[in-house]
Amino acid sequence: MEKQLIRNKDKKEKMKSTTKFTIIAVVLIAIFCVALTPVTLQNDTFYTIKIGEHIANDGIDMQDPFSWHENLSYTYPHWLYDLLTYLIYNTFGMTGIYIVTCVLSIILGLSIYTVNKKLCKNQLFSFLLTIGVMYLIRGYITARAQLVTFILFVWTIYFIEKFLDTKKKRYVIGLIIIPILIANLHTAVFPFYFVLYLPYIAEYIIASISENIIYRKSEVKILKFKIKLLSKKNENKEKVDKLNKELKVLLENIDKVKVKRTKELQNPYKLKLAKKDATKWLILIFIICLFTGLLTPIGNAPYTYLFKTMEGNTTQNINEHLPMTLADDTDVICTLILFLAIMIFTKVKVRLCDLFMIGGLCYLMLATKRQVTMFALICSIILNRMLVELTRIYTKESIEKAVEKITKAFGIVAISVVMIGFSYYMAKDKFDDNYIDETAYPVQACDYIIENIDLGKARFYNEYNYGSYMLFRGIPVFIDSRADLYAPEFSGKKDDIFMDFINTSNIGTFYEDTFEKYDITHVITYKNSKMNMIITKTNDSNYKELYSDRYFVVYERLQDVGD
Repeated sequence: MEKQLIRNKDKKEKMKSTTKFTIIAVVLIAIFCVALTPVTLQNDTFYTIKIGEHIANDGIDMQDPFSWHENLSYTYPHWLYDLLTYLIYNTFGMTGIYIVTCVLSIILGLSIYTVNKKLCKNQLFSFLLTIGVMYLIRGYITARAQLVTFILFVWTIYFIEKFLDTKKKRYVIGLIIIPILIANLHTAVFPFYFVLYLPYIAEYIIASISENIIYRKSEVKILKFKIKLLSKKNENKEKVDKLNKELKVLLENIDKVKVKRTKELQNPYKLKLAKKDATKWLILIFIICLFTGLLTPIGNAPYTYLFKTMEGNTTQNINEHLPMTLADDTDVICTLILFLAIMIFTKVKVRLCDLFMIGGLCYLMLATKRQVTMFALICSIILNRMLVELTRIYTKESIEKAVEKITKAFGIVAISVVMIGFSYYMAKDKFDDNYIDETAYPVQACDYIIENIDLGKARFYNEYNYGSYMLFRGIPVFIDSRADLYAPEFSGKKDDIFMDFINTSNIGTFYEDTFEKYDITHVITYKNSKMNMIITKTNDSNYKELYSDRYFVVYERLQDVGD
């Protein structure tokens, strides 16, 4: 009785510590996520608002309404996110967008923490890894559709793993709803949803093949088939008896192998190989989800958008799509070293599906630097699992005891001071920021253009990075950050507008040749652009300066087309 009371008391103390730590973790993660959220809007947010407004007023017409290029086809790849962003902006303005971005950032942070905690059964590492992941992907915490899909991908892993463990139907519902949301919120990443299934399916296939070879299942089936065939003919009784003896010996040998194999699987050297029966149903879910891309008003875009993008030149000229240079990413190098050190130099064992996941996401990250987000989000769960096992093998004290210490008064104060200080450090440069950065976007220049230039007749040449802000202000543009729109794979035009811009901005093509090709009437450019330096240094008489401020200059092109 006394022992039972002690156990109950210990259990209550443990639950109390767990609850305290959860509250501390949730509050500190929320503070950190807000600290990482930028105040200044990113260029994609401007076109997102305008496209959402267009959808609200005119629906999805699969045509671009914002460029002065005629009849450009547009896919509306994140139409639902655009519409929701516009509705928020229309009601609450820029402040509303900033608050919603903070909320989504917090939801992402808490999703990482919750999924890690539930799958890896610990709180401390889940909290520390959540902070680490959010820090790694801080550059991608913006008012863009990707922030929502990050959350969905984290929960995808949770639903897959829980379904494989429990076979419960509620996880199937989650797995079917998520690709429908992705197809409408961020079409470009729809194929990536299915990439997350592959490590689990690959492990199942390898386990099935190895099981078939080790347990000689094919031989057993062949022998049984021969016995059945000869028995039906009622002949060759001696041969049937001989085959039965062979089968009996074979099954006895297989039983011995099974016993030995079971022991080996319980304590493998490095790789854990498990054949989970629920994976057969996961493959069926995978096939069903392939059809969810049809549940969208933008046609077959979920199936074609990414492949069309990869065929074109846009990914080779946009920074976040370029291959990662490890020398420039110390955080990533340290993370990879940590993974390698644990896998090579410790007794920690790794699931084969986890090894496939690490390898696949690492390859994607090195091929395209933006995939560091997926590597960090998904591999944090694997790293957590490895750290828990590492602690179990090499330490006497449990993680629970560490949590108990942290949840005492001194521990709470210490961790709170550290995290609030770190959050302040990450946020301090944002205190004076505005929603629109006038050094990056031509705010005053657009004011001048709207007041003094006939937009119905003007054909502006502008640059990629601020085109979205111009169309946000209602000025038809040459190009903006919807790179796919201006590539022939999407636009339906023979001209590659995107590459014409790239070549002109790099002075690979003489700007006047481009302007003549597109009948440009006006030019807006950065003061320090190569083009402006040439126009200024050569005193080019074809360009009349209409407006100039500290960062931007607006010219009227005087030369008539054809001269």
